[in-house]
Amino acid sequence: MTATTQQNRPDALAVLELLARREPPRRFEELLQRARRNGTSVKDMEKLDRAVRLGLDIHDLFGRAQQREAGLTALVDNARQLTHSRDQGDLLKEVARRAQRLLHVDMAYIGLHDADDGTMTIRASEGDTTALNVGLTVRRSAGLGAAVLAERAPFWTPDYLVDEHIQHSEEIDDVVEAEGIRAIMAVPLQCCGSVMGTLYGADREVRHFRPDEISLMCSLADLAAVAIEQTAELAKARTEVRELERDTSQARTVLTTEQQLEAVHSRLIGLVLDGRDLHAIAEEAAVAMRGTVAVRDPGGRLLAAIGEPPRCDEVELAKCRLDAHAGGVPVPLSDGAWIAPVAAGGENLGTMLLAPEEPPAAPSDVRLLSLVTQAMALALLLERSTALAAGQVRDEFLDELLAGPRRPWRQVEERARRLSINLDDSHVVVVTRPEGGSRGRAVVWASSYAHRKQGLKSVHDGCITLLLPGDDANAAARAIHDELSSLLGHPVTVGAAGPTSGLDTVRQIHREAQYCLQALTDLGSTGCFATPQQMGFLGVLLSDTFDVEDYIHSVIGAVLDYDTQRFTDLAHTLDAYFAASGSPRHAARSLHVHPNTVSRRLDRITELLGPDWQKPDRALEIQLALRLNHTRRTLRDHRSAARQADSPGSTSGSPNSRS
Repeated sequence: MTATTQQNRPDALAVLELLARREPPRRFEELLQRARRNGTSVKDMEKLDRAVRLGLDIHDLFGRAQQREAGLTALVDNARQLTHSRDQGDLLKEVARRAQRLLHVDMAYIGLHDADDGTMTIRASEGDTTALNVGLTVRRSAGLGAAVLAERAPFWTPDYLVDEHIQHSEEIDDVVEAEGIRAIMAVPLQCCGSVMGTLYGADREVRHFRPDEISLMCSLADLAAVAIEQTAELAKARTEVRELERDTSQARTVLTTEQQLEAVHSRLIGLVLDGRDLHAIAEEAAVAMRGTVAVRDPGGRLLAAIGEPPRCDEVELAKCRLDAHAGGVPVPLSDGAWIAPVAAGGENLGTMLLAPEEPPAAPSDVRLLSLVTQAMALALLLERSTALAAGQVRDEFLDELLAGPRRPWRQVEERARRLSINLDDSHVVVVTRPEGGSRGRAVVWASSYAHRKQGLKSVHDGCITLLLPGDDANAAARAIHDELSSLLGHPVTVGAAGPTSGLDTVRQIHREAQYCLQALTDLGSTGCFATPQQMGFLGVLLSDTFDVEDYIHSVIGAVLDYDTQRFTDLAHTLDAYFAASGSPRHAARSLHVHPNTVSRRLDRITELLGPDWQKPDRALEIQLALRLNHTRRTLRDHRSAARQADSPGSTSGSPNSRS
């Protein structure tokens, strides 16, 4: 080995020793400077310089390897940290923070793509200095994100605003300029073969990103994409779990409610089957529904009450009662009370009025109302069945009265007493005929109605006869007409008569009610109701008991009473007015008075008879009453003259009266 080689070897070995000790690059420069000071030849200096440059390259490789090792270590740490994130917003913020630290960039941010509307929105940002970045939504055809989405590969630029290869947009350029960004790198967030977004790293200086930096950024993006997907799936799973928990809770609540409703319903049905009355059922219902309860029949009669019944507006109550029966559901009133229909098979059995301590807050509370009314309907039906069994004997008794008793009246009265029938009180007779062929339902209804009203029922020739306590035949006819028509769904024809008292007059009043029913049929007024009083002069013809004097008084009694009390002659003026075809001037001529006098009398008549007395129907009734009154007065005068002629002091009938 030559001396020169021996001289050079320590310097070459020194480079290796520097590499082995991982000395900083300045030590290599110091080695060159020392060799120059020692007077090393040019040739040896060239060799030493080359050895130092190679050593620096090796040192740089070592540094890059260390950086990559540090980056990979950071990636592992990032992966571990990202898996702990539960909220997507926090996760995206952490990914942006990790990307900024990993690549030593000034700013990092994440944009997520929306597949529905084709846009991308910045969801998280780290290192930003304005509020313009987060929440920015741009179309997916602009910026580096468009290239990443199209190619599914990373893209970068050393100076974004001057790069003409990028599809620029005004929204993105404004934010880039406001943040002072120059270099930008964008890598795709990919998972399961689809790109969900883009991870960006940006510097405020011109920067050329190295391949290892891009690779490191892509690795972080892959980890972030998996974490984002897992977080989304976890959030979805949590949502499903919460929904399942909510559904389970609701199902448990519904089950508990159903069990409670079933328990109440079982108790109510048990009371009915045990033969308890409606009052006991209402009492149990009041406890279950925590309020006061009142049950009324279709006519409004109170059947049972627990507590003080609420005072409701009768007009609203009537309307809501119709709504409840029409819809078959409970209906709330304005004062907080509820009205529920008690019905069976479309038949109106009555209504239940509830005044709860607290208003029903759930559908189950309204269902409880319906269950209670079902039990009440069942109780009323059982009560009706009992009434039907007992009503056959009572029906036979009415049949006997209508046909004419075949036994002495004393025995008939004794039988009425045994049946608790007191016909000495006022009664009315109502005869009804269903016009739609629903006789079966009508007969069942009539039995229940007669039981409710403590009356009697009979069925003959398709007509139902009811003998009911009361003194208002018109009100009874209207009530039966409305209730039965509503039940059957079509009108019924009703004739009524009365009132009367005593067993012997029932048959006569029944015949008058039948006459009214037949008259309605003959006049083409089927589906209506009437009494002899309502039918005016026809009632005089149809009635066996209707007094002509009562008819006259009902039509023009006010005028006749006025004439008697004031010594006037308004009735004569009415006669003259109608005889003159309604002309006051012609009537004044026949009365030998001034027309103004006739006009004043007519005004007084209007005050007494009402403003509609000149309408054709009313005028006909008035003229008939005037004619009957005139005839009655003439006959009375004739009878008075005849009695005077037959008296003992009269000379008109004496034999000596002739000359």
